[in-house]
Amino acid sequence: MNLHALRIFVEVARRGSVTAAADALSISQPAVSAQIRKLENELDIPLVAPNGRGISLTEEGRFLYEQASRLYDWEKDIESQLAEMKEGTKGRLRLTSTFLPSHYLVPQWLASFKQKHPQVEVDIRTGNSQKSIERLLRCEADLAIITNEVWNDLPIQRIHLMDVRFWFIVPPTHPFAGREISLEELVQEPFLLREPGSSTREKLFSLCREHQVQPPQIGLQYHGLFESIQSVRAGYGTMLAPELAVRELISRGEVGQVTVPGIDIKRPLYLCLRMDASRQRPVVARFVETVLDFSPPRLYPL
Repeated sequence: MNLHALRIFVEVARRGSVTAAADALSISQPAVSAQIRKLENELDIPLVAPNGRGISLTEEGRFLYEQASRLYDWEKDIESQLAEMKEGTKGRLRLTSTFLPSHYLVPQWLASFKQKHPQVEVDIRTGNSQKSIERLLRCEADLAIITNEVWNDLPIQRIHLMDVRFWFIVPPTHPFAGREISLEELVQEPFLLREPGSSTREKLFSLCREHQVQPPQIGLQYHGLFESIQSVRAGYGTMLAPELAVRELISRGEVGQVTVPGIDIKRPLYLCLRMDASRQRPVVARFVETVLDFSPPRLYPL
């Protein structure tokens, strides 16, 4: 079916006049009439009939007009949605995040973002640093929010959002709670460790190497931050935990903090994009703008 002729037919049917359609389309009346005849010959059915100074539709013409009108209304809707996607106000946003930002920071960022862009569909997946980076590099996520100091020349653009302080915690009744203890003595306690691939686990092992002490014995191994903290709260184990996650628990006496002389752990939190960030979809840029409104950034190119 000739779509150009079909579009002209829809305009004639909508206005009930070849003359009015010609004026609206800025083409001549004979050209409009020729396209209608061309469409009728192609379909081998009459679509219009003269009606005074205008036209009327045959039964077949009314059917075609109704169906074609839906087609062009759909076209307009597609154009409208693509324009919204181009502006970043509609589309799909895929996030991957480590456990700390996913639980304590991303929710407020998403709340602000969705209030501004309610039509954007958001999909978020949580995992350790290694998994999050892998998802980003495999194009399974548009951006990643992670805590990690080791990059190994990955094709990732990093935007520094903030530094997160980490504390050692123990159960509230533990003899070390509220005390200053050497790292060598502390690592004799059973530790709650995250799974391999966790940047917090690697940071703890790095501290042990730096201070030339044996790494801690593994009491329990979890695949999540919240579960680890709850075990300490329940009365078992020692762990290295982010201040954001345990500050209130410490203030309420539900877990105890241990101070280690000479160790003050601050870890950078990054918003990460692939190096093709210049070609990122507008919806991604809008989310980045929302996040940066909460935290003045510093850019770390490779």
